[in-house]
Amino acid sequence: MTNKNKVTTLFLDIGGVLLTNGWDRHARRRAVDKFNLDYDEVDERHHLTFDTYEEGKLTLDEYLNRVVFFEERDFSKDDFKKFMYDQSKPIPEMISLIRKVSEQHSLRNVAISNEGRELTEHRIREFKLGEFIEAFISSCFVHFRKPDEDMFRMALDISQAVPEESIYIDDRPMFVEVARGMGIHGIYHTSPESTRDALSDMGLVVGDGQ
Repeated sequence: MTNKNKVTTLFLDIGGVLLTNGWDRHARRRAVDKFNLDYDEVDERHHLTFDTYEEGKLTLDEYLNRVVFFEERDFSKDDFKKFMYDQSKPIPEMISLIRKVSEQHSLRNVAISNEGRELTEHRIREFKLGEFIEAFISSCFVHFRKPDEDMFRMALDISQAVPEESIYIDDRPMFVEVARGMGIHGIYHTSPESTRDALSDMGLVVGDGQ
């Protein structure tokens, strides 16, 4: 990075970066085991309808009606939803890193994520993401999903950030490549340490203080 292109904005994925994934194949496998479901049946129904849920065109209840509760079960929908919410866990090292780097370098933080509405709202509230993220460009709010470039254009428009003065952090290489193709600096996140090093290489050194 050069002084001319000083970083002003961090664009952040949430699942796999700040928090665990909300409802990935590992969580679905755990749900199948806990509730004694047929994995192949659940997985096929999930893939047929989950994109629609993530784009905000289905409620969580409607998604579950299609994937799990299309027949009578011996457990309630509320029990299943609680299990889904409980799969979300924080990644404290990354939350701390992003808080510190944004505070120490006066950066704005904007989330760009694919997630259904109820899961998104739960995760924002539960882990207090609004304390350090200014805006949430979530697929359920804007009705399209990464890797659609419109997700990134909307984030740039809302934040009024310049691509060359922005960094996008994601654990999916393709999404990082899309951001780079639009002129945004990209970091492929594999660990807090690697992302800290990458930020440092871009001039965003993080000190040990607050």
